[in-house]
Amino acid sequence: MEATVSDERPSQEGPATFREVFAQREYRAVFTASALSWIGDFIAKAAVTVLVYRETQSVAYSAAAFAVSFLPWLIGGPLLATLAERYRYRSVMVACDLIRMALMVLVALPGNEPWLILCLLFATTLANPPSQAARSALMPLILTGDRLVVGLSLNSSTGQAAQVLGYLIGAALAAFDPTLALLVNAATFALSAALVRFGVQDRPPAMTSAHRSHLLRETGDGFRIVFGTPVLRAIALLVFSAMLFSIVPEGLAAAWAREGVDDGMDSGVAQAVIMAANPVGFILGGLLVSRAVAPARRLVLIRPLAVLAPLVLVPSLLDPPPLVVALLAGLCGFAVAGLLPVANGLFVRALPNGYRARAFGVMATGVQVIQGLAVLFTGLLAERFPIPVVVGGWSAAGVLLMLLTAAAWPTRTAIDAAVEAAGNAATPAPAGAGAGAGEPRPRPVAPGDGREGGAPGERGRASQAVS
Repeated sequence: MEATVSDERPSQEGPATFREVFAQREYRAVFTASALSWIGDFIAKAAVTVLVYRETQSVAYSAAAFAVSFLPWLIGGPLLATLAERYRYRSVMVACDLIRMALMVLVALPGNEPWLILCLLFATTLANPPSQAARSALMPLILTGDRLVVGLSLNSSTGQAAQVLGYLIGAALAAFDPTLALLVNAATFALSAALVRFGVQDRPPAMTSAHRSHLLRETGDGFRIVFGTPVLRAIALLVFSAMLFSIVPEGLAAAWAREGVDDGMDSGVAQAVIMAANPVGFILGGLLVSRAVAPARRLVLIRPLAVLAPLVLVPSLLDPPPLVVALLAGLCGFAVAGLLPVANGLFVRALPNGYRARAFGVMATGVQVIQGLAVLFTGLLAERFPIPVVVGGWSAAGVLLMLLTAAAWPTRTAIDAAVEAAGNAATPAPAGAGAGAGEPRPRPVAPGDGREGGAPGERGRASQAVS
């Protein structure tokens, strides 16, 4: 898909509309397939914990069934995501959906031992990193310019809505028959595979067999391109910093609701309100900012929104009632949703085509690990200090961190240069080729210094401008 660098600069465009985004046939297919998969996943998460608890009467087993979905990202997310670079994106997404469909049917079979259910669930989630990486790398090939940012906002908001809807449906189905919920999840994967297979163009792999080295080196190249390129590194630090505090109210909601509930609200209702507030705020922020704010203004708002996100949680120090806690969490979600799609759009446009899936693996793994560590660490602090003090103090530290991150944010000139360098990147030399057989292996360089950005061993194709 052809696109010039000027097409990508938000200052030269008005805001894209939802109509323009959904007018793209391929995006409609990917969007619908993703929404089905997300809803099915959360239905299964709610149902499988009930199924395992019913079989074992063990809270630990039930919790393990819920937490197993995070393991692939923690133990090998970047490595698994690298696989998506080696094969056709459409084929990777379809194969992963069909594998997950078959495994979910096996989970639903009656009489499975709890340990076997956990193993099957783990095998199912191994398909998540390559599938999500392929989808992430495909997006800028489908949507260009500001349509990409709006599309990413729609995806993020839909993912949050799918979480709420999936948990509600899953809990309802699990109360009736957990097996039915698992079969519904399998059906969503089948529909997703069909939508992608017949609705998405078949593109060649970003990395051909001639350009491969070995999986570990290719995975390492993903880390080098993300953290060795100044603009990409700045975006990664911004996203990781935002994840450090935005997840905390949701992660501590159960204990917070029981400690801080007033006489007029049940603790279960208070927990639900706090947990739902951040996703609801995220949905509203993603949709409103992407549509109501001009692209150039969104770039300007990245830094103030980054500081605002933890700042709105600092009043937690005053030990407000649950409804106020939910309002603060919702405002935090709104601010994060205002900056993340813009940052993500910049990130994919500043990446050469052959690195998108690998870079996604690095970013997604970092987000998973940071969110888990943030909840774990604040939970440990809450064992010794009141939760409002922990959340408020943690968020105050987040304000300082975001001020430092905002101060290091690259200039518009540096961002434009990084996007242009990615768009002009040359075809990679075959693996093992020396200087006489192909181009020399480049290293990541600061944008704007007169050299093309890239990472060792591979650069994107000049015929596919970053979109």
